[in-house]
Amino acid sequence: MTIPTISPATPPPLKRTYVYVDGFNLYFRALNRRNTTGLKWLNLETLCKSYLMNHDILKIKYFTASVSGRYEPDKPLRQQAYLRALRTLPTVEIIYGKYAFNEYKIKISRDAKILWEVPEEKRTDVNIGAHLINDAHLKRFDTAIIVSNDSDLAEVLRLGRDELGVSVGLLNPAEDFNNELLKYANQNELYKIRENAVRGAQFPDTFTDKKGSITKPATW
Repeated sequence: MTIPTISPATPPPLKRTYVYVDGFNLYFRALNRRNTTGLKWLNLETLCKSYLMNHDILKIKYFTASVSGRYEPDKPLRQQAYLRALRTLPTVEIIYGKYAFNEYKIKISRDAKILWEVPEEKRTDVNIGAHLINDAHLKRFDTAIIVSNDSDLAEVLRLGRDELGVSVGLLNPAEDFNNELLKYANQNELYKIRENAVRGAQFPDTFTDKKGSITKPATW
């Protein structure tokens, strides 16, 4: 009697995926935690692959802005070290917005107010939206993943889903998912960034690129 050979099931093809990272939202929500160190030297490729295991990650677009050293002179140096580290990753592309200080009047008593300068990043949500919609229109991906919990991106998710028919998921750096984003996100592509995943996705403390040695900032 001949026993028929059963071929293993063919695994489904990996999803062609673009990841859009809101750099400041990721930093302030998941990396810059009070009384916690060892999170900021993050390898984005390693982190994304740890969550998106059935995805072929073709591109990671990292949206940021050049920070000011007005109050912390070493801050731009720390950022530049990290951006150098990111540029060693073949999938990562860095897109710049603008970093600005906005003045706000703060009332400290009935008769007194002070001006307070608050640093804010500009253009990131617009840049993410423009890149995602353009990439979707050019059919560069099957699935888009946004790393942010900013409700300003809700319309981007809606247009991607309803007008272009693409799947847009969330890799959330915050504690809870924003309800505006959840309305339009693919419910099968919702992920939450955990601290242990971040710790397991750090660059080596020191490594090299074409220019020489890259070293993790001491306070990171």
